[in-house]
Amino acid sequence: MKNGFMSGQTSTLIHNIGELMTQDGEHRVLRDAAVVIEGERISWIGQAADAPAADAAVDAEGRAVLPGWVDSHSHLVFAGDRTAEFEARMAGESYSAGGIAVTMGATRAAGEEELTRLTAERVAEAVSQGTTYLESKTGYGLDVENEARSARIAAATVDEVTYLGAHLVPAGVDPEEYTDLVCGPMLDAVLPHVRWADVFCERGAFTEEQSRRVLTAARNAGLGLRVHGNQLGEGPGVQLAVEFGAASVDHVNYLSEADIQALAGTWSGWDAASGTGLRGTVATCLPACDLSTRQPLAPGRELIDAGVQIALAANCNPGTSYTSSMAFCVTTAVLQMHLSVHEAVRAATYGGALALGRETGKDADGERAVGSIAVGHRADLHMLKAPSATHLAYRPGIPMTHAVWRAGVRAV
Repeated sequence: MKNGFMSGQTSTLIHNIGELMTQDGEHRVLRDAAVVIEGERISWIGQAADAPAADAAVDAEGRAVLPGWVDSHSHLVFAGDRTAEFEARMAGESYSAGGIAVTMGATRAAGEEELTRLTAERVAEAVSQGTTYLESKTGYGLDVENEARSARIAAATVDEVTYLGAHLVPAGVDPEEYTDLVCGPMLDAVLPHVRWADVFCERGAFTEEQSRRVLTAARNAGLGLRVHGNQLGEGPGVQLAVEFGAASVDHVNYLSEADIQALAGTWSGWDAASGTGLRGTVATCLPACDLSTRQPLAPGRELIDAGVQIALAANCNPGTSYTSSMAFCVTTAVLQMHLSVHEAVRAATYGGALALGRETGKDADGERAVGSIAVGHRADLHMLKAPSATHLAYRPGIPMTHAVWRAGVRAV
């Protein structure tokens, strides 16, 4: 042991923190705080005056420190551009899922080296803005070869990979035959590279029955489940997610009272204060996408008030949300969705970890928890150019990232 730390591990003390939002089970906000990083984990947090010695020190100079953003919904493996579609939508055309086919064509035509480079650049852009843990989906290949390629590229560049062969039925393909492909050969091809499966249960995409088949096949293959649901109108997505015990249902723009209560019911055994109990289905809100598609913002305030755990995610994709800025999502949630700053930050950190099943730590050889600052958790930290997180909404649009640590390594 050296200064209370395990020998052989380099330790870094970050001190003189003006505001430390832990987002752990106690949801603490500490003033004049400090954090010690040892290797890739957090080994100590508390008041700066009580901090132990470490091998190196970083003076935060009164800045705020948060957990790194956990972006639990993105589509980063793609090529091409959909600017024309965006311009048309801004001119009044309504959004439909059909634009996915444009990206499918460009993605299939791109070489693997190009796709890998583009994906890595998008990850770097997200990290530069404080995102330290990312999920990405397949879904722009939409045949066996290209979905497998997308899954392989994602597995090499992001933290969590979701299989989304059920994104859209390609033109000229029989929907039932394509669903068979998604549930069979395509699923088998991506399985070595993915942890999750998703389905776009929406008009113009996959019907309730087709979605049920996809979720059943994915569950039987041992994958965790997610659902794109209730984006363009009320539909079966939320109820399917609840029925299948999905980790999250994403978009959730149009919810009936029955939908909200169904989601709340999945959290009935959850102790929000301690973060313990039976984890339910997270409602993931995607406010940047809502603004781009001119859909009503997801009812985050109503969901929280009903006892539903929510996440905020960027939904970076070329058609409806070409941004990786989680800060923009947090700002929008505060200014337009009526969340408090603390609630919005929590949804963009701990909420994303809940949606990915990464809110609790494992043993020393396993994955460490993300989305919160607690002893033993992965050292993912986001230092702001401000004394408090309130500045994220108080100064909208102003770059706020000063420094980022990802798994204990300073990335910014």
